[in-house]
Amino acid sequence: MNIGIDKIGFYTPPFALSMEDLAVERGVEPAKYTVGIGQSTMAVAPVTQDIVTMGANAAIEILDEADKEAIDMILVGTETGIDQSKSAAVYIQKLLGLSNRVRSVELKHACYGATAALQLAKGHITLNPESKVLVIASDIAKYGLKSGGEPTQGAGAVAMIVSAEPRLLRLEDEASLFTDDVMDFWRPNYEAYPMVDGKFSNEQYMRFFAEVWTDYATQTGATFADLEAICFHLPYTKMGLKAFKPFLEELPEEEQERLTTRYQESTAYNRHVGNIYTGSLFLSFISLIETSSVLVAGDRIGFFSYGSGAVGEFFVGELVEGFEKQLRVEVHQQLLENRKQVTVAEYETLFSQMVDESGEQTFQVEDKSLFILSGVHQHQRQYQKQ
Repeated sequence: MNIGIDKIGFYTPPFALSMEDLAVERGVEPAKYTVGIGQSTMAVAPVTQDIVTMGANAAIEILDEADKEAIDMILVGTETGIDQSKSAAVYIQKLLGLSNRVRSVELKHACYGATAALQLAKGHITLNPESKVLVIASDIAKYGLKSGGEPTQGAGAVAMIVSAEPRLLRLEDEASLFTDDVMDFWRPNYEAYPMVDGKFSNEQYMRFFAEVWTDYATQTGATFADLEAICFHLPYTKMGLKAFKPFLEELPEEEQERLTTRYQESTAYNRHVGNIYTGSLFLSFISLIETSSVLVAGDRIGFFSYGSGAVGEFFVGELVEGFEKQLRVEVHQQLLENRKQVTVAEYETLFSQMVDESGEQTFQVEDKSLFILSGVHQHQRQYQKQ
């Protein structure tokens, strides 16, 4: 039985900031952002968007009635949870009008959570072939105004339907895993923003890629020639290439060119969204399949997932016959193009608006997304379908 991703889509908030504008305002050479880390625009989340609304907005676009009837599990990978107890998946179940006969769970390990959800979904379908699982990766990356991590912020969500006999990507069984207790990125309960050792985190990312790829190759006998592309977790678009470069340099020139071209295609959307933590790897996959003109059924794609702290995984999927029919190129391009381009001052205002669940709030933001957070009442977030 084949199991994998049947449908995939993403959502990003309706506001975006030019990285060139941010660089000028911060007194930084723009090329440091646009070339050095490879970002063009940054998604900016208003107070009306959180991991619940973004996840629901991503999912609603790919669901049909048959999906709704078959889904019996909702898994949300996130590292920006809104509650220490209640799962974001429960809120999303209600917003989407899904059956009450579902398992609804939130998973956490930095940026790795959605990959864990995907693999758990695969196991569930193995035991329940008629079921479908809704996997959502939803996060808002915030490091603080004028902080070192500010240019690597972002916001968005990716939604996937995992099923038997998928129409997009078949997941292969082999995977390589690596866990090591490192303090490269973490956020204590009392902190609003993460604590990051940026240089150390980059080193760990590169080490973990080498670990899982080498182990995967040893397990399976695979080489880079067996893969048409590799998608990376992308906290910023240049990060994956840093890890890949030592391996690329050992390959024949033609193979280097092919994999580098696919890599650039896989970063097209991320360049205009920024870091979405658990969803970054899967946004890279969407970017690849929707911007590359050479992919065909049977092409095998590698995935490198990394979550600081740290967990890494390498796995492979194969594009299935007719996968092109599952693409949502026009919808996703319009989503990006129709965002309001904000000034740095407007961005700072949006950034500073916070949810305070200890009081009563009503939010007034021009947000035409289908699902929004409208306010807080009696310590409870109030969600609305527009």
